[in-house]
Amino acid sequence: MNWITRCVAAGALSLVSSTGQAQEPALIPDTTVAIPELHFDSSGALVIRASATSSAHDFDYLVGTWQLRNRKLTSRLTQSTEWIAFESRVEMHQILNGMGNIDKYTDHAAGQPYEGVALRLFNPRTRLWSIYWADGNSGTLDPPVIGSFENKIGHFFGRDTFHGKKVIVVFRWDVRNPRLPIWSQAFSEDNGKTWEWNSINVSRRVKGRGLN
Repeated sequence: MNWITRCVAAGALSLVSSTGQAQEPALIPDTTVAIPELHFDSSGALVIRASATSSAHDFDYLVGTWQLRNRKLTSRLTQSTEWIAFESRVEMHQILNGMGNIDKYTDHAAGQPYEGVALRLFNPRTRLWSIYWADGNSGTLDPPVIGSFENKIGHFFGRDTFHGKKVIVVFRWDVRNPRLPIWSQAFSEDNGKTWEWNSINVSRRVKGRGLN
């Protein structure tokens, strides 16, 4: 996976990371919100069911253009505690009469342009969202993460491989404050018993772009 995603008021108190850099609380993964327990079928496949409130409108808040503040671990699944910070930009629009949407993501964190695309599709039969990611490095879609929102927090799960290691990936969208939505990502090597958060970002709408 290549995509790099609890909000207190913007510009709130800063915390100091292990690298000695100050970080606002919104850019620190919220471990007070539990990752839902995982369930598997007899073959070991993930069993994911939609929440009672899951809707095709769950990502409507994200339409428009956003400036993102990001943090990500410098190394994943190596017990690293060092994070790097950078900014990026996202432009999101709906497709398929609201049953899907597309993000265009750009950053210059590596000193050169990086571009990715997130594709989200809502299945009206299962009432689950599937989120796919592709970037200019691979030119292919990553395996999807699948899930739904409950109480303004969405969890989306999928299996993947990272540097030869089989992992379960979770995306979390926290929209308890829809003006400052937070995306974060974690990996588990042990079927959800433990998780390592490795990426987080908080978005602020670009003035005059999209919904108010």
